[in-house]
Parts: sequence; C-alpha cells; structure tokens
Amino acid sequence: MAGSKFTDEEEAGITDINVTPFVDVVLVLLVVFIVTAKLIVSRGIEIDKPKAASGGEVQSTLRVSVNAAGELFVNGKPAASDAMAIAQIKAIAAATPSPKAIIAGDRKGAYGGVMRAIDLVQQAGVKAIALENERP
Repeated sequence: MAGSKFTDEEEAGITDINVTPFVDVVLVLLVVFIVTAKLIVSRGIEIDKPKAASGGEVQSTLRVSVNAAGELFVNGKPAASDAMAIAQIKAIAAATPSPKAIIAGDRKGAYGGVMRAIDLVQQAGVKAIALENERP
C-alpha cells in the first residue's frame, strides 16, 4: 500500500452537475418560442386594413378575415360556405375557455362582407368580437 492517501480523490471524475449552461440554453429556447408563437398567431391572409388612431392589440386564437373580393377566411383558411365557416369557428372556439374573435376586413371591400363575418361569428356562439385596424 505504497502511495499517497489522496490518490483516490484526485483520480475520481467530476460528479457535480453544472446547471448554468443548461439554464442558458433553456432561456434561449424560451425566447425563441415566444417570438415564433407571436408570428404564428399573427399570420393570415394579406389584407389592406383601414387606418385608425384608436385601438390596441388583442390576443386571440380566432381570426376571421374578409378580403377585397368578399371571400371569408378563418385563421387563414378559406371558408367555402357560411355553414363551413360556422363549423370552423365553433371548433376553434371550443378549444379555448373564453373565445375572442378578431375580424379584419379589407378597406376596399364591401361593408357587407365584414357584417357577414360578424354575423357568422355570433351564430357560432362567440360574443367577444374585436375589429382589426392599422395605426396610421
């Protein structure tokens, strides 16, 4: 038994876990998910929204859009008929406890298209409705 009494401790591997790099990676992933979630929610069809000084951002999982030709889109997907639009809206609204709908209409489109979208959202049972605009 010749040798140093500290030999076993010096040859032993590092048994402590360094948590700092793990926390750094998790925080970076959190920021990436927050940014991409914002982009995913705000995507949709491209419409020329009316400009107004008032109004603010409303977060919602339900977005109904009407383009200049009067075509209706629910979360970016075209609705072939009013019955299909109501079914899509009901399915999306059922997934959230207090559904809110954001309705966006092209400023060059007919007023009747936006009114039709409001009516369909109300028929689907969603009572909280916001109209989307752009700040000047």
